[in-house]
Amino acid sequence: MSELDDLMQLPGAQAAFSNNDLGELLDHRIAEKSPMDATTLDLLAHMCVANMAIATMQARGWETSSQSGGFYPVEGFTLVGMQWSAVTNGRRGVVVSNDAADYEAAYRALGAVGSEG
Repeated sequence: MSELDDLMQLPGAQAAFSNNDLGELLDHRIAEKSPMDATTLDLLAHMCVANMAIATMQARGWETSSQSGGFYPVEGFTLVGMQWSAVTNGRRGVVVSNDAADYEAAYRALGAVGSEG
């Protein structure tokens, strides 16, 4: 079973995807009857890379300006929508239905999958 197939086993999984450092969609899986499509996942992958870059810049800036630690490196984030959310580690992501999502399980699975492309 592939890493994306493993992500699709998460509660409420609608889609799973991988992307390169530029946000270009490399591979994806979409659940039956999911509102997701490849075009949406491609845009979502680009958004994930952009937001990881911004979050990293903010974390490094905060650590430098506040003399605080523990904010960098940014290991992932969740984009919360009205009906679904996307959880990413920057190179892979999973889209989950909010009514069935287990966000901690998604982060654990992405950690187990790793961020190497």
